[in-house]
Amino acid sequence: MKIVKTIVGVLLVLIGALWILQGANIVGGSVMSGQSQWLYIGIVAGLAGLALLYWTYGRRIT
Repeated sequence: MKIVKTIVGVLLVLIGALWILQGANIVGGSVMSGQSQWLYIGIVAGLAGLALLYWTYGRRIT
């Protein structure tokens, strides 16, 4: 189960980063490029991925 959470968390972070770059019009060549809504959706997706990774690994540290 831990490996599934890790894969999903990393994918969310990577996809979120791509959407942020497309929304900020740094990465072009897509319908999403330059659309600010994808910037915000990317931020939410990236934060969700980071939260999932923290929930999976961060709780052991305490």
